[in-house]
Amino acid sequence: MTPELAHWMIVAGRILMGGFYVIAGVDHFRALDQLTKLIAARNVPAPRLVLIAGSLAQMVAGLLLMEGEFQELAALGLVIFTLVAGVMLLNFWDKNGDERRTAVSHWRSNLALIGGLLGLAVTP
Repeated sequence: MTPELAHWMIVAGRILMGGFYVIAGVDHFRALDQLTKLIAARNVPAPRLVLIAGSLAQMVAGLLLMEGEFQELAALGLVIFTLVAGVMLLNFWDKNGDERRTAVSHWRSNLALIGGLLGLAVTP
């Protein structure tokens, strides 16, 4: 693979990964009431504020990742966000049947995202 092709593949990866988080953050604002109830059910203090702050943070980090600005910090911030959001919303350990399988599937997807983010964190 040529260095130029490798460069453009990294750029494409940053855009795709960062864009995923930007779009997800926008979607959180579209489902603010529903997601606030889910977070409140997990006994998180000030659930609406936590949701808004987290969604804004993921959107900013996603944009930074897309731009390649503060790439390491943005990627590592999104790793932390993904882990915290997963614990808050994807509590598969409390679920059974199809609901549990769905939550486990989402956890696996989050782990794949974290793997990609870790790769981007160490990519120049």
